Amino acid sequence: MVRPVVELDREGIDRLIAQLGDSGFTVIAPTLSDGTISHGPISSSQDLPVGWTEVQDAGTYRLTRREDDALFGYAVGPHSWKRFLHPPEVVVWQGDGGMTPLDLAPPPRYAFFGVRPCEMAAISIQDKVFLDSGFSDDVYRSRRTDAFIVEVECYEPGGTCFCASMGTGPGAVEGADLVVSEILDDEHRFVVRAGSDAGEEVLAALGAAEAETDVIAAAEQVVADAAARMGRTLDTDGLRAALTAQAQSERWDEIAARCLTCANCTMACPTCFCAGIDDSLSLDGAVATRTRRWDSCFGLEFSYIHGGSLRTSAASRYRQWITHKLSTWWDQFGSSGCVGCGRCITWCPVGIDITAEATAMLAEARSEEAS
Repeated sequence: MVRPVVELDREGIDRLIAQLGDSGFTVIAPTLSDGTISHGPISSSQDLPVGWTEVQDAGTYRLTRREDDALFGYAVGPHSWKRFLHPPEVVVWQGDGGMTPLDLAPPPRYAFFGVRPCEMAAISIQDKVFLDSGFSDDVYRSRRTDAFIVEVECYEPGGTCFCASMGTGPGAVEGADLVVSEILDDEHRFVVRAGSDAGEEVLAALGAAEAETDVIAAAEQVVADAAARMGRTLDTDGLRAALTAQAQSERWDEIAARCLTCANCTMACPTCFCAGIDDSLSLDGAVATRTRRWDSCFGLEFSYIHGGSLRTSAASRYRQWITHKLSTWWDQFGSSGCVGCGRCITWCPVGIDITAEATAMLAEARSEEAS
């Protein structure tokens, strides 16, 4: 199916944001917050991080000004869209003293504006986890079903980005309702194409002119240039088997000597989904509440069973995380659990680099095979 492709200026982007708001969506987009590019509600393009970009490396993040008024001239900040679809803390059930369920407040209708391709890929992965794996999570479904997603192609990859290696960017991946490409030339233009029927309806209401062939070509060139400027790369050929084969590698202990088991990587990761359940009762016994909170395989208690934890060492916990993410995730969900966003590298306090560690394990496995 050939879907419409239109050209907008910045005023057109403002009209698009306003239209989504008028349609009953809470529009969430990248915003400046606490010295980072985070996510928050917006009402116009002025609320975006206009003219800002990021400098990212292992254990390093800072904002810096650009020399233009780009709306999307940055990569990704510390938070992913996961926290809106799979919240860090959420009440999943509540009942009165007789355990009769009480009605919970419905979530907002979200329009996510400015979702990067790697993040769109992460949302699709979580769709598999929470909706398509034989289990349907009510909390996730209630937020995801009516969500409207505006994906923005990347042209300014960060120092820790490796989405090109994972096939999740910098060009758009499937799943979004609209896809936006920003072209920074004298006219500062945007190419917007529909990715769904809902996206087509939104574009039709805007009444925008169809994009010319040369403008579409310019947008494609921007993506191609970004793919050539990735901050990191990862060779995935044979990686799944290599990680499981190297379960007894001494390198796990070398990593553990640096790892703080702080769980920053799992909290920042857009696909990690582990959570724990807490039950509580009000002091008067009138209301019982079941709350779900994010958890992490880096916690000692995460693998606790009667008699103690299954993974008592930092080495075993890091091995569990990276092996699941890059290897056994395929067995569960048919894809890698990593989208190459680089957050785990940037937000690791000691700068542990998943691409470097995976590459080292792959090299060890290949060396053993050759000997």
